Amino acid sequence: MPAPARRVAPFGNTVFSEINALARQHNAVNLGQGMPDFDGPAAAIEAAVTALRSGANQYPPGPGIEALRQGVASHALRFYNLRVDPTDGVLVTPGATEAVFCAIMGLVDPGDEVIIIEPFFDSYAPGVLMAGAQPVYVPLHPPDWTFDPAELRAAFSARTRAVIVNTPHNPTGRVFTYAELALIADLCQEFDVTVISDEVYEHLVYDDARHIPIATLPGMFSRTVTIGSAGKTFGMTGWKVGWAYGPPELIGGVWRAHQFVTFATNHPAQHAVAHAFTLDGTYYEDYQDLYQRKRALLLEGLTAAGFKVTPPQGTYFVMADFSAIFSGNADTFARHMIENIGVACIPPGSFYSPEHRSLGDRYVRFAFCKNDDTLREAVRRLMKLLK
Repeated sequence: MPAPARRVAPFGNTVFSEINALARQHNAVNLGQGMPDFDGPAAAIEAAVTALRSGANQYPPGPGIEALRQGVASHALRFYNLRVDPTDGVLVTPGATEAVFCAIMGLVDPGDEVIIIEPFFDSYAPGVLMAGAQPVYVPLHPPDWTFDPAELRAAFSARTRAVIVNTPHNPTGRVFTYAELALIADLCQEFDVTVISDEVYEHLVYDDARHIPIATLPGMFSRTVTIGSAGKTFGMTGWKVGWAYGPPELIGGVWRAHQFVTFATNHPAQHAVAHAFTLDGTYYEDYQDLYQRKRALLLEGLTAAGFKVTPPQGTYFVMADFSAIFSGNADTFARHMIENIGVACIPPGSFYSPEHRSLGDRYVRFAFCKNDDTLREAVRRLMKLLK
C-alpha cells in the first residue's frame, strides 16, 4: 500500500494547528500562536499595493530583489556595524522558517550532529532529521532559562557541524548575554562549527536587555548565517518574507537548497518590505514601546490570576508557571484553559526532546502580540482561575 515517507512519519500536526482549531471550536481568546491581530506599518502596505499595480506580479530574482537585499545589508550595518555583501551575502526567503530549513539543508550533511538549545522553535528538529543529521539537545533551565556551560561543552564533538542559536529566545523570552554568546562562539571556533542564528525578534527587547548578534563576536561572522523576518520586524506575518545573511560561502549553500524548495519569494511583498527598511528612525523605538506596554498588560493579568511569571527580556511571549493554580501537566492545563477559561495558550512539550520535556511541564506560553482590547478580554477571562 502507498504510504508516507519514513522521514516524515514521526511528524504529526504542529501544536499551533491543534491549539488554533481547539480555540476556534470553543471561541477562546487566542494567545497561542504568535500572530498579531493588527497590521504593521501603513506605509509598507501602501508599498505592497503600489507594487501590485506596477507589475511586480511575476517571478522575482531567486535570491531576492536588489532593493530588499540592500535593505537587509544596510540594516545590519546600521544596527550592528556588520558589513554584508548585498549581492552574494543576502538571501530572501519565504519566511524565516524556510531560511532555517534551507540553512540546515545547505550546510549540514547526513550523519552530522546539530546542537539545538531547547525549548526550541518546533521546526528546528524536523529540519535536522530530514537532512539526515542528528539533533543534540542542550536545555535551558527554568526559572531563569539559562544553560549549564558544562552541558553545552559536552554537546560538542568531532561530529558537530552546526549549532542553532535563537536570541531573543522563543518561547522563553530570554536574551542571551555577551558571556553566553562568547562561550558558544569559543566552542564553535574550537570545534569548527557553523552557527545558524535565528534572530527574528531582534527589535523586541525590553528593560536593560540588549540584543547581540553572535556574528559580531570576534571570528564569528565567517561562520554564521543570521536569519531575520519581516513578520517579526514589521508585524506582517502573512507576507512570509524572511532573509538570511552572512559570508557568501555559507549563503551560497543556503541558496543552493532554497532554489529547489521555493526558488523565489512573494514579489510584491518584497518591494513592501524593502520600503519598510527605509522607515524613519523612530520606527523601531515606537515598535518596541508598543510591545513593552502590551507585555505589562499581560504580565499584570497573569500575576493577578495566580501564575508565577518572570518578565521576558525579549520576544512577544511569556512562559508562565501554572503550578500554583493547577495540578495537571501542561497539555491538560492548556486544554482546560481553552475549554473552561476561554483563553488559548501553548503547552511547550513539542519544543523539547523527550528526555528534557519535564523541564517545561509546569509552564505554558502566552503571546501578547494582540490588540489591547484582545489582551484585556483575555485578562478578564483569566480571573475565572481564581474561582
